[in-house]
Amino acid sequence: MTAQHRIAPRSGAGFRLAKGETLVVVDPMGEQVADLLVFNADDIDEVLSSGRSFDYAERIYLTTGDKLYSNRSNVMLDIVSDSVGRHDFLLTPCSYDTFRICYENEPPHRGCFGNLAAALEPYGVLPDRIPSAFNCFMNVPVDGETGRFKVLPPISKAGDHIAFRAAMDLVVGLTACSAKDSNGGSFKPIEYRIEPAA
Repeated sequence: MTAQHRIAPRSGAGFRLAKGETLVVVDPMGEQVADLLVFNADDIDEVLSSGRSFDYAERIYLTTGDKLYSNRSNVMLDIVSDSVGRHDFLLTPCSYDTFRICYENEPPHRGCFGNLAAALEPYGVLPDRIPSAFNCFMNVPVDGETGRFKVLPPISKAGDHIAFRAAMDLVVGLTACSAKDSNGGSFKPIEYRIEPAA
């Protein structure tokens, strides 16, 4: 049986994912966001790109059957299963400055950006290389007329998941998000497992 790993609330993990393996990200308690980043394991200058992914999908809400592309227009991940269907790929990982600017009554802390930077440092990823993440389970509706968006609690329930098959060898950063508004007002763990290539 494939081992399930747990990421503690407001923390992150870095690991490798081989081509053909499937990463399953699980929200064990419900309403918890997980920021996901991937880099080409052989060349970390190739990184996940929200803009390329949106261009080719022709929409901003990506789910089963969609592909996540790199800045070089190569497929990095295929979404092969998704029990939620609502995730965000617009917003950057929360950071010290996010809390300084957007959360006036909460002490700033390093957030997902800092957690990703720490988790990815052993793989040679410097903070300035960190782009917008694929925010699993994050619920960000956008007004089609004005373009204004809201950050609402995730619609994910306990045990919901999204699964990604790797199209190349990858370095992965994954968090249990630290922004209160993104997670329905509380902080919970995220779980993940890696399933072998078929």
